[in-house]
Amino acid sequence: MDQSFLSFWSISSSDLLKKLQTKVSGLTTFDAKSRLATYGANRLKPPKHSDAFTLLISQFKSPIILILIFATALSLFLHNIVDASIILTIVVISGLLGFWQEYGASNAIAKLLAIVQIKAAVFRDGKQKEIPVEEIVPGDIIMLNAGDIVPGDCLLLESKDLFVDEAMLTGETYPVEKTVAPLSADTALAQRTNSVWMGTHIVSGNAKALVILTGTNTEFGKVSERLKLKEPETEFERGIRRFGYFLGEVTLILVIAIFGINVYLARPVLDSFLFSLALAVGLTPQLLPAIISINLAHGAKKMAEKKVIVKRLASIENFGSMNIICSDKTGTLTEGIVQVEAALDVNGNENEKVFLFAYLNAFYETGFTNPIDQAILKHRKTDLAGYKKHDEIPYDFLRKRLSIAVTHGDAHFIVTKGALTNILDVCSTVETKEGSVVKIASIQKQIQKHFEEFSNQGFRTLGIAYKNLPSESAINKSDEADMTFLGFLTLFDPPKANIADTIASLKQLGVSLKVITGDNHLVAANLSKQMGLTDTQIITGPELHKMSDGALLRRVDVVNIFAEIEPNQKERIILAMRKAGNVVGYMGDGINDASALHAADVGISVDTAADVAKDAADIVLLEKDLGVLVEGVREGRTTFANTLKYVFMATSANFGNMFSMAGVSLFIPFLPLLPKQILLTNLMTDFPEMTIATDNVDGEMIDHPRRWDIKAIRKFMITFGLLSSVFDFVTFGLLLLVLHVNEGQFRTGWFLESVISASMIVLVIRSKKPFFKSKPGKYLLMATLSISVITILLPFTPLGTLFGFTALSLTTYLFLLLIVAAYIAAAEVTKTIFYKRVKF
Repeated sequence: MDQSFLSFWSISSSDLLKKLQTKVSGLTTFDAKSRLATYGANRLKPPKHSDAFTLLISQFKSPIILILIFATALSLFLHNIVDASIILTIVVISGLLGFWQEYGASNAIAKLLAIVQIKAAVFRDGKQKEIPVEEIVPGDIIMLNAGDIVPGDCLLLESKDLFVDEAMLTGETYPVEKTVAPLSADTALAQRTNSVWMGTHIVSGNAKALVILTGTNTEFGKVSERLKLKEPETEFERGIRRFGYFLGEVTLILVIAIFGINVYLARPVLDSFLFSLALAVGLTPQLLPAIISINLAHGAKKMAEKKVIVKRLASIENFGSMNIICSDKTGTLTEGIVQVEAALDVNGNENEKVFLFAYLNAFYETGFTNPIDQAILKHRKTDLAGYKKHDEIPYDFLRKRLSIAVTHGDAHFIVTKGALTNILDVCSTVETKEGSVVKIASIQKQIQKHFEEFSNQGFRTLGIAYKNLPSESAINKSDEADMTFLGFLTLFDPPKANIADTIASLKQLGVSLKVITGDNHLVAANLSKQMGLTDTQIITGPELHKMSDGALLRRVDVVNIFAEIEPNQKERIILAMRKAGNVVGYMGDGINDASALHAADVGISVDTAADVAKDAADIVLLEKDLGVLVEGVREGRTTFANTLKYVFMATSANFGNMFSMAGVSLFIPFLPLLPKQILLTNLMTDFPEMTIATDNVDGEMIDHPRRWDIKAIRKFMITFGLLSSVFDFVTFGLLLLVLHVNEGQFRTGWFLESVISASMIVLVIRSKKPFFKSKPGKYLLMATLSISVITILLPFTPLGTLFGFTALSLTTYLFLLLIVAAYIAAAEVTKTIFYKRVKF
């Protein structure tokens, strides 16, 4: 980084433009590409996706796999070429399968994330255009508006009533006002009012800025490098990690014990070592990362088909566990197409001047696009010939009003539009229907009465005020005082036609809707009636302000509408819901929703949201519709259910088989399966499990929220692992004591029973219902049946001979099939008893 830019806030904009070899009209596309190659992408850390080679190598980084490869190489050195080659081939095939699935999953997710990436307004080739923030380079000229995230450390070239939230960088609670003026080089970060910083966001106003630093060279980049902050683990990630540790501990103890005992029994050391390692491979769910990636990626693709884009895959589990969804009403519960109902004077009569002034305010507004101004402009075209705007004070969420300075002939005046209470706060007089101006105190009660009438009818009510100016001069916020109240603008946003059905669908899924709105409680109550909500309980912002955290905690579950809520109260409401034991989703799209989105278990935004809201969200909807959310919840729960199925499979038949094999090896004079046969068993049982992502899910698995329960999984593992071991020892007894088979036949019989039972049991434990009442996915069924047929035929093929298998008699086959059938029947009975005792 050029040292001359270290104190760029102390350098004039003209000097910086020269140093960066750029112009106020921006860079050319050619220059920008050249600088992108020089400075690198505008990121704080490298992209998460791995290249194909790295992903392939990662399939073999497990310590157990590495030791197995080393031991196999040693076997090759000792001239046991065939067996060593077979083991290496199986290890490579397993790795390639994992790579193929994970690579496809990562590419699919990258394409989905590209749909909802954050963009910045930049001047290129003299024209303003939107580009991904990663492509911003030093020397770019950018435009900033309310809701935008600042894409780099920048010097302001122009600004108008610019307020920036810098809390994440400086800790400053309130937005900081920014102006264009050089400062001294030793000015502290929080006082550098002529600069904006990467990662902060615009609260109000607009600006043109010169990008000086990007990526890790920014102030935010330095902080993130020092802290190395990681995203907090979700409950799902934590559960998977604990599950992996648990199996790892069991595997390590078992491997050391088996190897030690086999050596003690004077069996060949290398064979015993390979046997122990092969058992470890069988015990370790090495496909778990791949299976989870596949399931989550498949779920994300299915959710994308329902217009739900998942930004953070692990949030799918929280999405499925969600039992409360908090939402504003505009555009989510309502049509989102605001309509002007009427423009009324203080007596409640239609008034053309009120509409004209509202139209002037909306027409000349240059901040962020909003549905209210669009509604005013669409309501009726008005001729503004002779009117000229000469200044503006943009809307912000603290003032809740917007002012435009207008000239018409010799008249100069401000027109202000905003929330009625906030408009009345700056008015000292009111214009009557006769055109005379009187003190506002004389008709304050009349204004309030009209406001309540409009609100009870479900109308959102804005106030319109004006103030005459002596000349065509610039205005600032101090001019919003001693204004004259002109009248009301009433607006109507009807509830969505299907909203009652959507709310009912959410309720059937065990998800309660909580409305958090800035509108007054009368409008909110009217809307709740229109949506068919009964027993509505409301808390208002002022009531919440007086309420203790303990009192809120006691009431938060029963209250379903929070009205007149200030932006900083949203986070408090959500944290109280979470503290009460709920998994909370928050749906927001505004500048003031970022903290609430972060506070929720699942932050949900929409593609048209302000950058700061979209960036904070875990999930982005391509349509602002609760109906889309319903479909997303179903897909999220389906994904979670299918992930759990793999965990159940890895902890039942597979675990039981390997445990039994380890046990019987202590009582027979030979290894029950050769290392290559164990690895083949593991590979073949993996095939059906890799199709889990496409499996059907029973309705009862998605009809209510589910959470990760490691205790229930441990109980499942013990119960079904022991059941599997019982039938394994029955098989050992049959082969050795009844059929008196030789060493090769024992291994073949045990291989057949092990693979077929582990494959078929998948069809049993995938559902709480009897297996014949729950239809599996076609790919899972095909894979299971195919593996079973291949296993039966394998001993009769040259490949079977290579693996050391021999043909068995028809009687042996019949006995083994009877054992598998008995195992499936016993598993069905055990499953019924298990789910009666363990609620999961």
